Amino acid sequence: QVQLVESGGGLVQTGGSLRLSCAASGRTFSNYAMAWFRQAPGKEREFVARIIWSGGNTYYADSVKGRFTISRDNTKNTVYLQMNSLKPEDTAVYYCAARVVTASTYQNWGQGTQVTVSS
Repeated sequence: QVQLVESGGGLVQTGGSLRLSCAASGRTFSNYAMAWFRQAPGKEREFVARIIWSGGNTYYADSVKGRFTISRDNTKNTVYLQMNSLKPEDTAVYYCAARVVTASTYQNWGQGTQVTVSS
């Protein structure tokens, strides 16, 4: 059973940085895509970034391109989201998600971690 545990959220000022971590367990992830999504109060959950575990191919939402970086550490089975130049509109609960590369939807989700950016 896949388990995803996020950490690293918190309160930061505009322009600051945070690094989120997603510890993955329960299986080998070499054929998985891992992603970060976020949900702000009163809004729908939105895609932030994705990485293909094998090969490291990445893809970003336009709203975070150039500011956020997704990466993974194979030895620790952990996916990271480095967030720089944070803005108040980045305030949300951030979720880690996983899917088999060939799947069209994300089947596994973490519990989320709160990121708050103060102006």
